[in-house]
Amino acid sequence: MYERFYELRERPFALSPDPDYLYPSRVHQEALDYLRYGLESHAGFVVITGEIGSGKTTLLQTLLRNIDSQTSVGRVVNTMLEPRELLETIMIDFGLDPTGKSKPLLLRDLAQFLVDQRLAGRMVLIVIDEAQNLSLAALEELRMLSNLETEKSKLLQIVLVGQPNLRDKLTSPELEQLRQRITVSYHLMPLEADETANYINHRLRRAAIGAPVEFPREATDAIHARSRGVPRIVNVICDAALVFGYAEERRTIDLGLVQEVLGELEATGVLPPVGFTNMTESSPKTTTPAMAPSVVAPPAVAVEKTTPIAAASVARTHHVMPAGAGSLPAPLRQDLTMRTEALDQREQSIKQRERELAEQRRILAEEYRLLRSRAAAPIDPFARPTSVRVQVPPVSHAHARPETFWQRCKRLMLGVSSPAME
Repeated sequence: MYERFYELRERPFALSPDPDYLYPSRVHQEALDYLRYGLESHAGFVVITGEIGSGKTTLLQTLLRNIDSQTSVGRVVNTMLEPRELLETIMIDFGLDPTGKSKPLLLRDLAQFLVDQRLAGRMVLIVIDEAQNLSLAALEELRMLSNLETEKSKLLQIVLVGQPNLRDKLTSPELEQLRQRITVSYHLMPLEADETANYINHRLRRAAIGAPVEFPREATDAIHARSRGVPRIVNVICDAALVFGYAEERRTIDLGLVQEVLGELEATGVLPPVGFTNMTESSPKTTTPAMAPSVVAPPAVAVEKTTPIAAASVARTHHVMPAGAGSLPAPLRQDLTMRTEALDQREQSIKQRERELAEQRRILAEEYRLLRSRAAAPIDPFARPTSVRVQVPPVSHAHARPETFWQRCKRLMLGVSSPAME
């Protein structure tokens, strides 16, 4: 949208975790150093935690990009798994087939794979992203996997990356043995004001084709105060600022524009109201390589994932024009109107389809009820049909009387030789 206007080769504040844009702040550089130390020292478990949007996944991508070719890496990103499912996911990521095998056979195959890798001079690393979603049983399963070792070293290294409540889980009494095996732990703190300014202009320089755009210090200070130094929220604000600047054909981003952007993001619900977040400066900063048994979890940031285009986000959620849409720049307002109309049409189509399906279900239910009632009705083998009357000739007996076909059948089935004996 605005790349050509600002002479950028791509959007510098995209929310995807791109290692090319990792800013080596103090905390991120320290976290990388701790990760490298854990891998080089063949530590058992390495734990990296941080608030939502603090850059954990970008950090992880940077580590994996620079890892040597003698390391086989298995990565798990969907962690809503039971223990056996977690084991199967790890095997699939390493190219092993778990289909139709019992758990003992799965463990045997995985152990054989680890031994083969060690004989080939390769390390094996498992990285669990979003590890806070793992159940206690799944975490305990990981501890059991770490028991696969030789007389001198572990066959497997495990890195757990997650939000602060992962640290809460690790304090559970059920995970005492796992907690004792954690040799490296680090918590990513938010950026400070100076780091926020450097972070913003670093990304702009990385994406620039010509002379890079630069946010002045008063603008970055306003962004830092509103984002509390969380990189993802910084990206949302800066991307919106470039969109607004492009819409108004302003080649410089100043404090006035940033304040206008913050007001619009709050009015449209992309950013929560001021004071909604609850991050304190007393969060744990870092740990020593040997992690203490008791782990204190920092308070979580109450910020939801957002998209850079504020108005479009609200339109997708509520299907109505958001408050303050009239003051949006013309390109955004037009885009918002088109999205809203398309969503309304889609909603009407879905409702019509739901009505058709409901009518089909009603007809099928009625037919099913009729079939059930017919099937449940008792059948009398001697019942006389109302639409068929069959008369048979009278038998030659002194006291004979006309006998119908159904009476004769009944007599024969009861073993009665003649009508007079009934």
